[in-house]
Amino acid sequence: MIVLRTRLDIMFWTFGGLTLALLCFGVNGTKSVSDFQWLPCQFVDENVHINEEGHTETKYIHREAVLQFGNVGDSPLHPTITFLVTGSKLDMRRYLERNEDTLNCEIRRYSTGGIVMRWPITGAQDSDVWFTCTIRHTQGLFVITTFLRHTPTASAQGQVDFLQWIAVNDRELLTTSAAMVVLTRTPSVEVGFLKEPNLHCQFAVDHKLPNTTVEWRLQRHGERSKLFSYSSRTGKWEGSGVAVKAIAAGNASIKLPATRKIHEGTYICSVMVPPLYGSHDIPLSLSEQPRVSLNVGSTLSITLGTDQKLICDAEGYYPLDVNIEWYREPFGGSPTPLFLKNVLYSSHRLHQDGTYSLSAFFLLQPSMEDSGYKYTCRVSHKSLLIPIRKSFSLIVTEPNSTMWYIKVIGFIIFMVVILYYVLQHLARQNAAKKRF
Repeated sequence: MIVLRTRLDIMFWTFGGLTLALLCFGVNGTKSVSDFQWLPCQFVDENVHINEEGHTETKYIHREAVLQFGNVGDSPLHPTITFLVTGSKLDMRRYLERNEDTLNCEIRRYSTGGIVMRWPITGAQDSDVWFTCTIRHTQGLFVITTFLRHTPTASAQGQVDFLQWIAVNDRELLTTSAAMVVLTRTPSVEVGFLKEPNLHCQFAVDHKLPNTTVEWRLQRHGERSKLFSYSSRTGKWEGSGVAVKAIAAGNASIKLPATRKIHEGTYICSVMVPPLYGSHDIPLSLSEQPRVSLNVGSTLSITLGTDQKLICDAEGYYPLDVNIEWYREPFGGSPTPLFLKNVLYSSHRLHQDGTYSLSAFFLLQPSMEDSGYKYTCRVSHKSLLIPIRKSFSLIVTEPNSTMWYIKVIGFIIFMVVILYYVLQHLARQNAAKKRF
């Protein structure tokens, strides 16, 4: 009767789970990550030895493996190395998103660094060994690292350490349980100046009241500085940006002040629950799109024989690299770049807020054949998905002949008047000499 009831329970929960999945996700076959039975993984094995000079050398061996979810005693679903993750108070799948096609899984051995202590949960042993399973979303939505605890069989011999790892054979099944997860949903961050970004860091442990230490550090130009630290044992903290009360619920996210150039770097969120230490690196970069402008309007009318200095300004961009090009395009034709020798560039101008500006200019001396051409300034920058273009149409006009005649006649009249006054002056001088 007990066996029959167990089978009925299993059938009930299986049918209920399938029904819930259909209700939530429709009948098109889509399933949530929490319904996954397995994920393909790379097991990065290690062969560690001491060389003749007394130095430790590590050879990494990439092996095919499977991360399988189930219960103790389940058979492997695939003929390869299988890490069977059995039920615990911590289900790593609830932190994942999307489907298995967007997940990249890697399993590594983990050394406690000589710390020998029993994990504070029923069933844990002093001889337990550890593995880390890191799952990355291929589109950069999250990275999660899970610490898997494995109790070797009684036949395991020798000290379990990085110099004497337990052997993992092909097609071997290792029964594990998830002990701790450390997760970030901001694996990399790109923001503009004067923003206040939140860097996400979350953790969870399979038992209550763990002895937890949380730290945030910034690595910049090879130097590390501590931004925040907290110890649950003492209840004390240093630094700011993290809601201390939220740490008890596993939220160790940090809010940065208004971003400036000095905030660029790699932010490291670390969570330590002895003997485990998990961390995630979150690179933060600043990016500002350039503002592009021309010193002329959408149409430039210019008289033949005159010239015009044309300036294209790219302002307020970051980082430094920017590219400005001038193009000319005949009506109905394709744009061609102007010769580089005709275009001059200013130096990069640094502003107080840390952004830069650059100008590209040339002297336009058009002929009548240039009338109708479109001139375009194109600015490329890493912050732009597509370059910014600013254009104007050129109209070249001939000099006005009536005005030319007026100018000539006016000049002649002006010269005649000058000559008249000069002659009058000379005549008065001669008359004065005769009287004396």
